[in-house]
Amino acid sequence: EALLFNSARPLLLPDPSFMNAALLIIDVQQGLCEGAHAAYAFADVITNINVVSAKARAAGVPVIFIQHESTDGSLGFETPAWQLAQGLHAESADLRVRKTTPDAFLRTELEATLQAHKIGELIVCGMHSEFCVDTTARRALALGYPVVLIEDGHTSEGNAFVSASQVIAHHNATLANNPSFGPRVRIVTAAALQFEAP
Repeated sequence: EALLFNSARPLLLPDPSFMNAALLIIDVQQGLCEGAHAAYAFADVITNINVVSAKARAAGVPVIFIQHESTDGSLGFETPAWQLAQGLHAESADLRVRKTTPDAFLRTELEATLQAHKIGELIVCGMHSEFCVDTTARRALALGYPVVLIEDGHTSEGNAFVSASQVIAHHNATLANNPSFGPRVRIVTAAALQFEAP
């Protein structure tokens, strides 16, 4: 089953009407990329995220890794499953934020980190589309941050009712078509995302 994406038009960041951008890479952790419940097409998604993070670093855009930790043992702090996924590129200057809920802002240092770096727009990718990616994107909008969602940079396990590719397509469509927050979600592929030179 192929991933279907259609937003190949270039998108140049930062938008002049906003302040600095930051890249949020949400929950791309080893435990979500292995075993019977591995996220759909995770290797391709990691490749796309690496493309985006390389562009971000080259443009001086902060890269922030969000890592979920659970108490049920599945993503226990500092366990092998909790670590960033194999193949995901990280550098020492990248930032890290720990979280315990699908909302990367709830009881975390994320908002303070964004304010410290004078961030006004967020680029979002990661796992899983319908949980932490969706929740964090909506919370960002509610807090006033416009969001760029990397169309081919988030994924899901799917469930008994809809396939993973349907989950991905659904969230690309619904997040991009919700005007009620004021700030909007724009959709762009990893290849089409461009940054102004620093």
